[in-house]
Amino acid sequence: MAADTPLTLRAYRALSGALTPLTSTVVRQRLKRGKEDPARIGERRGLTAIPRPSGPVVWIHGASVGEVLAGAALVERLRELDVRILLTSGTVTSAAIVAQRFPPDIIHQFIPYDSPRYVGRFLDHWQPSFGLFMESDLWPNLVMGASERRIPLIVANGRMSQRSFRRWRAAPMTMGALLSRFEMCLAQSQGDADRFAILGSPHVFMTGNLKFDVPAPPADAVKLGQFLAATKSRQIVVAASTHPGEEEAILDAHRRLAGHFRSLLTVIVPRHPRRGEAIGQLVDARGLRHALRSQGGMPSADTDVYVADTLGEIGLFYRAAPIVFMGGSLASIGGHNPIEAIKLGAATVHGPHVHNWSDIYSALDAAGAACRAEDGDMLVKQLGHWLAHPEERQRATGHAHKVVEDLGGALDRTLAALAPYLLQLRLESGAAHA
Repeated sequence: MAADTPLTLRAYRALSGALTPLTSTVVRQRLKRGKEDPARIGERRGLTAIPRPSGPVVWIHGASVGEVLAGAALVERLRELDVRILLTSGTVTSAAIVAQRFPPDIIHQFIPYDSPRYVGRFLDHWQPSFGLFMESDLWPNLVMGASERRIPLIVANGRMSQRSFRRWRAAPMTMGALLSRFEMCLAQSQGDADRFAILGSPHVFMTGNLKFDVPAPPADAVKLGQFLAATKSRQIVVAASTHPGEEEAILDAHRRLAGHFRSLLTVIVPRHPRRGEAIGQLVDARGLRHALRSQGGMPSADTDVYVADTLGEIGLFYRAAPIVFMGGSLASIGGHNPIEAIKLGAATVHGPHVHNWSDIYSALDAAGAACRAEDGDMLVKQLGHWLAHPEERQRATGHAHKVVEDLGGALDRTLAALAPYLLQLRLESGAAHA
């Protein structure tokens, strides 16, 4: 450990090492809650049956689904350079998304628990050429272990919320010591760049948000055709990535709007699919009829609410719906990514709590490209307006496409910043084959 490592990080390493034997208790609890894959627990301890491929390996780490998907276009461009990709994440959901949406040659591993022993196993096995940490999921032992092995580290698509910034400013030496181990920070916005710089990150550049350059989510053509056939001539509203408390508002809006729009079908896509049955019970309690996609049901003529409690099918529903309410924004979650819905032609409505995506929502609202609903009453008004006025809705989607296009380009800027590292990999690869 470096001599200038602050006492807080020294204490963290010692304590996390001493608590390693208790990992089994944590694992059992997480397995009961469905937060771990029982077949892949070894990866959490830095163990794997997958051999390291020969040649350069670029390591990309994202905490969960959003961060992993943000790196999708970057992964594709790196693959074109004949580089093997090791993609790590920390959630079962993100692992499932990788299996569904990423090429089969991408190696996915669960990130090890942040124990010095487990981290050491992971790094010594994979020996990545360099590591890209998406946004700000910075585990101390992981960062320090990589730095000690002289693995270059870069923050990509860096994001530092005001809340995280205030918390880390209370421990400036700790955060500064972690960030100083990164060679570069590529930030989403100027505000993010400023916050990373203040906290001690060297060589900070504002490259933009990679999520603007992510391709639209795919949809199975057969399943899309089946859904469109089952909902033919119906007006559809999708509530995407919803959280507890938001489904109630959506269902109340459906009841109030259904009297004016007789063919209305509301599709609820919960952020956590395991909540599907509970949402179905909410629908029943309001005297509405529902079908659960996880049980193989399709919406019939008398279905009021279709609960899409499956994983990886959001592209299907965005393609089928002209209007999308983006969840996490009526509940105080901070909002979710509207870009995919916009790329597939949906007009977006959102609540007031969008601090996780403040830049994009501010730009959309200012351009008349999205509608903000402060509460349930306003949600009814905004949805009803766009259901009744398709020409205004289409105008808004056009504005939204322009906003997203104007804010794009982060992928090219990120690759330009990574060019020296990629050149070094090509030189090393060429020397190895010489």
